Amino acid sequence: MSKLMVSVSGIRGIYGESLTPEIAMRYAAHFGIFCNRGKIIVGRDSRTTGPAMFNAVTSGLMSVGCDVVDLGLVSTPTVLLAVEESDALGGISITASHNPAEWNAMKFVGENGMFLFPENADTFINSLDEPVDYIGWDKIGKLTKDDNATERHIDKIMQITYLDVEKIRSKKFKVVLDCVNGAGGMIAPQLLRDLGCEVIELNCEPTGIFAHVPEPLNRNLGDLEQAVADHKADLGFATDPDVDRLAIVDENGNCIGEEFSLLLSEKFILSKVRGDIVTNLSSSMASEDIAAKFGVNVHRTKVGEINVGKKMMEINSPVGGEGNGGIICPEVHFTRDAPAGMAIILGFLAESGKTVSELSEQIPKYYFAKNKIKVDPSKLDTIMQKVPDIFSDYQLDTTDGIKILGDKFWIHIRKSGTEPIIRVYVESETAEKSEQICIDTIEKLVR
Repeated sequence: MSKLMVSVSGIRGIYGESLTPEIAMRYAAHFGIFCNRGKIIVGRDSRTTGPAMFNAVTSGLMSVGCDVVDLGLVSTPTVLLAVEESDALGGISITASHNPAEWNAMKFVGENGMFLFPENADTFINSLDEPVDYIGWDKIGKLTKDDNATERHIDKIMQITYLDVEKIRSKKFKVVLDCVNGAGGMIAPQLLRDLGCEVIELNCEPTGIFAHVPEPLNRNLGDLEQAVADHKADLGFATDPDVDRLAIVDENGNCIGEEFSLLLSEKFILSKVRGDIVTNLSSSMASEDIAAKFGVNVHRTKVGEINVGKKMMEINSPVGGEGNGGIICPEVHFTRDAPAGMAIILGFLAESGKTVSELSEQIPKYYFAKNKIKVDPSKLDTIMQKVPDIFSDYQLDTTDGIKILGDKFWIHIRKSGTEPIIRVYVESETAEKSEQICIDTIEKLVR
């Protein structure tokens, strides 16, 4: 039996096992009470369990007096933007992001259109053991539909002030798009066509039957690489099922690595708008090199979109995100947004006159190795407690998990907030060095 994951990121589990309609309804009811029984916006990705989850969620919300606005099948950033630009007191995105198809989840959104700040999430989580105070028949919430949220999202992206939309259109880029049969098919093809692109769609039907492993990592994007080469396209884009992460394939059919989605965005946006940038502890050292070129600083936060977005709001940062392909463009909103990232990358290509491979070659080169240890949830803390002794000779940063700072390399070891795993990230000057450090680290941890 799988375990329900409860964290600041929401609740996540395998549908029918740890996550059932009864659990979804109860958590939704608690969230409705947490939001003072106000209006709540709900959207979902394409997972086959989405309609059942939606019915359970709306039942819970309406039964505590919340009016519910149904966005239908939309990207997660579309949900967040819709909440931000409305009078709703919160939102729920029904999605398990990059997890396999048997998973589903509820991501809870505050009235500011961002995921719950950690302190608010803790308050909410601590309320879950209290009984639900359902209301009577005469105060039941109402359910309405909003079919225009995706269109508004596209319009907001097209209005980014530093994008030369006409120049992008004039290039008539040929783009292969892989949406892994997730919610990306509801927004990305239309956005790209609005930007004048010829779009070759790959896995863009939002069936929820994922065409490959849904996390947009290099090893999962072989079909996209082949399609870019076969169609002689200018580039390829890949998203995860809820469309907040973006991967890029260059004109030669090579996936350039998820880190480069953020790095290229940082470089382009800083050429237009100066200001300190924000990223998490597990993202590339190349951000510091890019920031130095423009005379700004990098602020490092705990892993997690909300930690990055919150810091960006505090310092009015023009760009930030996470090295997993998560680009945050504040001119749209302070959340990871793959469609906004697509527009930014196309803007960079159009104005530079260079290819994706040429632009990526100009980014300082460091090499990542990423792996994970799947363990029984009860052993997560035991393994983490080994780390300080194993790496006692190094400087340790305990802001989020433990980051080991070496000479021209670092290792970041942390428990996942969404799965019963320990993630191990390594970055150094060579691929071989990073891979060996990662292997050695995992061997030491599991002894």
